Amino acid sequence: MPDITPQLVRHLLAEQFPQWAALPVTLVEPGGWDNRTFRLGDELSVRLPSAAGYAAQAEKEHRWLPHLQAGLPLAIPTSLALGQPSDTFPWPWSVRRWLEGETASREAMHDDMELAETLAGVLAALQRIDAADGPAAGEHNFYRGAPLQVYDAETRQAIQTLQRQIDVPSALGVWEMALGTVWPGPPVWVHGDVAAGNLLLRGGKLSAVIDFGCCAVGDPACDLVMAWTFFAGTSRKAFQAALPLDDDTWSRARGWALWKALITVANPTEAPAKASEARRVLAEVLSDPVAPK
Repeated sequence: MPDITPQLVRHLLAEQFPQWAALPVTLVEPGGWDNRTFRLGDELSVRLPSAAGYAAQAEKEHRWLPHLQAGLPLAIPTSLALGQPSDTFPWPWSVRRWLEGETASREAMHDDMELAETLAGVLAALQRIDAADGPAAGEHNFYRGAPLQVYDAETRQAIQTLQRQIDVPSALGVWEMALGTVWPGPPVWVHGDVAAGNLLLRGGKLSAVIDFGCCAVGDPACDLVMAWTFFAGTSRKAFQAALPLDDDTWSRARGWALWKALITVANPTEAPAKASEARRVLAEVLSDPVAPK
């Protein structure tokens, strides 16, 4: 696996897209986990998968982002060119339009209620887009949109690991309630990784949603975890009320949030800040009423 550096990006551009090879290349910070992003000049970016498990994302996004953009009320990435594997980089990669904005945070947002309602509107629009030929949730997107049962053993192991640190009956109750429900409708589009790091703000307001590498068609519950990872109190209620989904779907959403928080806290190699944030989310999940709305 080569080091993903500005020098590598310049080499790939010279090799495959010489029209952009003279533009300056700058690593974007903070960087992503699944992919590395570089700014290319003022108007473009280059995105390369960081490991084999993410290699399918560039082709998928290149195929489906135009379809999704047509049905969404704000900006998402635009893939202009799809780079091919070569002797110097083993996987597909992409050149995109640069999207201005700052990563969503409580400090940067104008109003949490406004953000909650705007994001809910984006997700509702995403779920209305024709999903007939979309890629089914599965291994390629880490099962986001698939039934939660795929993570049952991992979740129960994390609960066992943390048994002296958490309320085990409450955690099992949330998890088993989630497992006891299914999405009753046809598969819909899911983003797969709706998190503050994948939302861009301009002037404190939501302006773009990025990183559709985990997109698929399936159960929309996985896209609702911001209810616990970011929103709270009235903004959580506003987010839930703005989406036309039943309580069972919110129960599965809470299961998704529980799973991710548990495995993060239970992983001794996680950075302290990340583990601390996961503990906060876990407390939010376990203290929320059984009926999400």
